[in-house]
Formats: sequence, structure tokens, C-alpha cells
Amino acid sequence: MAALPVYPWRMAPDGLATRRQLRAKGLRPGGQDVAAQIERPRRRRGPLVAYLYRIDAAKPVRPMTPAKSAALAKANQARRICPECGRDAGYVIPRSLGRCVPCAYPDEQRAA
Repeated sequence: MAALPVYPWRMAPDGLATRRQLRAKGLRPGGQDVAAQIERPRRRRGPLVAYLYRIDAAKPVRPMTPAKSAALAKANQARRICPECGRDAGYVIPRSLGRCVPCAYPDEQRAA
């Protein structure tokens, strides 16, 4: 296996893009291998690494089907239901709390 070419931040050659850049163009990697990587230096930790893919080998994003759309809507709705009180919180329940804010902090809600 050959080593990947490594480019400094913002110095990648034309024809290569990250996943996000591909998605912005309506493309996806489509099963191709990583072509290169870019590294952004950081002060206290190791560099941030982003993998690059060839734009000419990328494939179009698959269209959203009605079944996928319905499943996504159902999953997003489930993230709004509090497992403790069973009500729709009106927002996505934070994973850190695991329940809606009134259930997580009942004393503060009574005082207000």
C-alpha cells in the first residue's frame, strides 16, 4: 500500500475535494479510495486531518425516496419525545440530559 500524499491546509491541488465539498456539489465519494489528505496544524494537539477524494470519480448523491423521507421524519419526531413524561418537548432532547428540560430540572421549573 502506497502512502497517501499529504498537503498543507488550503494547498490541495484542483480535482480533489473533501466529503463536505463533494456534498456541496451534489456528489458523494461513491466507493472510491481516499486519494490524499490535508493537515491543518493546531497549537496544543496533533493536526486536524481531512481526507480528499477525486472529483472526477465521484458519483451523484442518491435522491431522497418517499420511504427514506418518512423514516427520517419519524426518527426526528422520536428525538423530540421525552422518555420520562412522554410529551413532545418542541425541540430535540439533549442527549446529555436524556429527557426534556422540565423533567431534568423540576425544582427550577417550579420556582420560575
